[in-house]
Amino acid sequence: MKICVTALSASLDSPVDPHFGRCLYFVIVDADSMEFDSVRNTTTSASSGAGVQAANLIITRDIDALITGSVGAKAFSMLTAKNIDVLPFIEGTVADAIQAYKDNILKKLETSNSPGAHKPGQQNRIHWK
Repeated sequence: MKICVTALSASLDSPVDPHFGRCLYFVIVDADSMEFDSVRNTTTSASSGAGVQAANLIITRDIDALITGSVGAKAFSMLTAKNIDVLPFIEGTVADAIQAYKDNILKKLETSNSPGAHKPGQQNRIHWK
């Protein structure tokens, strides 16, 4: 299973970046072997449509799930149309997110959960209740 996690840097030890469209990196992890590949998000400076552009970028990577903090409605629709599960996670590292997925702690989103536009690299500004 290939899982994409939004991240602040290109490693398993990176903190999760809670913003999908404007995250700094996508870390794509084989959940069984923990081998990974990192992709710099080239959409962080887009004036608009960063989420849609980011969705296009990762859809081509044959992932099964996306772990991130928030994702907008258009990107969410694109991802789920390709049978990509979207799961929320904001506190911890990429490795922590993968472990939470393996432990079946994360619950698949049924709808988008984005509170609005964010700046690239802005960390943990979402307040979950």
